[in-house]
Amino acid sequence: MAPGPRNDVTSSLPMFFSEAHRSLDREVMPHAAKLSMFDHDAAAAVSSLRAASVFSLLVPSDLGGRALDAARTGSIDVRSLCVVREHLGYHAPMADSIFAVQGLGSHALVLDRSGADHKALLADVVSGKRIGAFGLTEPEAGSDVGSMRAAATKDGDSWKITGEKVFISNTGIADHYIVFANADPSLGKKGISAFMVEKDAAGLALSQVPISVPHPLGRVVMKDCRARMMIGEIGHGMRLALGTLDVFRTSVGAAACGMARRALDEAISRVTSRVQFGAPLAEKDLVRAKLADMATELAAARLLVYRAAWQKDHGERASTEVAMAKMYATEAAQTIIDSAVQLHGGLGVTTGSVVEQLYREIRPLRIYEGTTEIQKLIIGAALTARTDTGEKAEKGR
Repeated sequence: MAPGPRNDVTSSLPMFFSEAHRSLDREVMPHAAKLSMFDHDAAAAVSSLRAASVFSLLVPSDLGGRALDAARTGSIDVRSLCVVREHLGYHAPMADSIFAVQGLGSHALVLDRSGADHKALLADVVSGKRIGAFGLTEPEAGSDVGSMRAAATKDGDSWKITGEKVFISNTGIADHYIVFANADPSLGKKGISAFMVEKDAAGLALSQVPISVPHPLGRVVMKDCRARMMIGEIGHGMRLALGTLDVFRTSVGAAACGMARRALDEAISRVTSRVQFGAPLAEKDLVRAKLADMATELAAARLLVYRAAWQKDHGERASTEVAMAKMYATEAAQTIIDSAVQLHGGLGVTTGSVVEQLYREIRPLRIYEGTTEIQKLIIGAALTARTDTGEKAEKGR
């Protein structure tokens, strides 16, 4: 069933948005609506994203990107990322993933700013001429980034990398990979550094990893692979990786909200048109109760996401709020989509059904950019740290 006519992001939460965000919302809507959840042509998705000019939001305006706030030219507007990702999550989750990873695969250049050709590279990111990827995860180093085995060795004025990255989005369509490797093992994880590797670099081998949804996800194997450059200095890798994730993690929740909102719309359409026992399903109390739960979960998730995004844009330290938003929104979306499948009955598990596609699309969001369990650790550590600080202050009186 086609989505309803009202599909904006900003009007229901006006307290979090400026007129510039509302204008962006109106601008993105028609582009997103042209996309299809069932079109799995990655190249076509990239072309559509270029046409929508949304890659410009991934780079601060002082580096050639687009600023929604004239007073904040040196940083990315997180709310704008969330607006775009909620629209893309609603219509085309694969396009959403490509958009997000374009940001992940370029943000180290934004954070570093020291490279002579960073601005030129970012200009190609903004135009969509250059597609990036983010290579952090390894077969034996997922959430435990400090245990990564990829190593970089100096070779004259350049670096060679040997190691393997896995579950890397945009594999096969990316022009470059931002990869992380230890450039000084004597420093332990403090030796982890960031490098840019071009898609045609000698010693680089790429392969696809088939998953439950047809996304460009793969394995990146490097054997004495020559890096185009080190980004920053030796030991800056963890700072650049975590700084990147800190900016984009909130937007994962926005994508989840987009998928959940689509599922709710599809469910409402289904139960109002499906007649059982002489009346539409929508007239049944149990169905109405299910819809009420879904709508409330979605509203709570969106509030958490846009609160965290607002805090990030206002320069607040919001790691706990970001973790809450990512955790709650992705978990709530899984529940909402599962309920939508249930309300569709047998049609809900039929290939080609929107809710069946969403059921497969939502699952990875609870894993990537920090699993739900990792978010709980972040939140719990912050809460106990506050308690410890309070106890110490009390004892010091």
